[in-house]
Amino acid sequence: MCLKWNNTFLNTSSVVSALHCVMEMTRIGIIGGTGYTGSELARILCTHPDVEIAAMTSRQNAGVRVAEVHPFLSGYVDIDFTERISDTKDLDLVFVATPHGVAMNEVPTLLDQGIKAIDLSGDYRMHDVSVYEKWYGHTHTDVDNLQKAVYGLPEFFRDEIRGADLVANPGCYATSIILACAPLLRSGMVEEDVIVDAKSGTSGAGMVPSARTHHSTCGESIIPYSVGTHRHTPEVEMAVDRFAGSHMKVTFVPQLIPIVRGILSSCYFDLKEEVTQEDVDEVYRAQYGGERFVHYVKAPSIRAVVGSNHAQVSSRLIGDKVVAFGVVDNLVKGAAGQAVQCMNLMLNLKESAGLDMPGLGV
Repeated sequence: MCLKWNNTFLNTSSVVSALHCVMEMTRIGIIGGTGYTGSELARILCTHPDVEIAAMTSRQNAGVRVAEVHPFLSGYVDIDFTERISDTKDLDLVFVATPHGVAMNEVPTLLDQGIKAIDLSGDYRMHDVSVYEKWYGHTHTDVDNLQKAVYGLPEFFRDEIRGADLVANPGCYATSIILACAPLLRSGMVEEDVIVDAKSGTSGAGMVPSARTHHSTCGESIIPYSVGTHRHTPEVEMAVDRFAGSHMKVTFVPQLIPIVRGILSSCYFDLKEEVTQEDVDEVYRAQYGGERFVHYVKAPSIRAVVGSNHAQVSSRLIGDKVVAFGVVDNLVKGAAGQAVQCMNLMLNLKESAGLDMPGLGV
């Protein structure tokens, strides 16, 4: 049977299917829509088959069309920025893509209204409030939800994410490091201390420029920064402790390199016993063989994953040591893409929905 609409004949089954899709679309909000992470969320979500972006907030740009601020979203996101997320009704899930310290003021209200939340800052990553306050330098005002938040690394905590109302999205460095280290720690092959040499592009520092991220400073250079004080250190320690079964010492040395996107983390372990490269390879294949977004490769490359939710991991045996590598796009698998992966699990959608695309390659 066909229906005529606007002088065009339509198959009724197609119409019913289209109406069903419209009715089933999940309404999503983004708090903090002007930064790199917020705009990357919009880039991914605007073509997601099961959700619609119903709200994006920006205090500075309230009332301005989203596409005026982010021209690459022209033709994809047709809404205005609002000042507050509460200006939009009937949201199902909200991403909080704000600086540290903001989410703890937004999340309680969202949860009280029955709205699921994913925080992309560090506000809910560490369950020990004293650790959070030591590393972030201010009081945590939502301790109850801090204890309930699920750490959003799907490859290891998938079942917990599925049942969660609040997910703490991992940091970009932490994602690359944990994906590289966890299989070795679970295997018992390595000693429980690790040295991490990690290199990141400048977008990891956020949109607001600084003297360190100015092109004339970081171009054609490599700059160590926050050595011993980087806030991802306790996050990595918390996560890897779960795999090691005891407290691990993480020596973390982050470095800024003159690219826009991407992280390469090189993680150095001492072996507990003599093993072969094939033994190590098998540990990684067993862990990631069934994963859609994590790939065990011989030669990891930032270029291979840029623009995608894919991660590459690798390893090299060197005498009585093993080096594990983790590579991600810091804005996708290290932030917005992983958050969407968590959203899919929380909403019982296909885990790869909206994310199933390769890296740029060149």
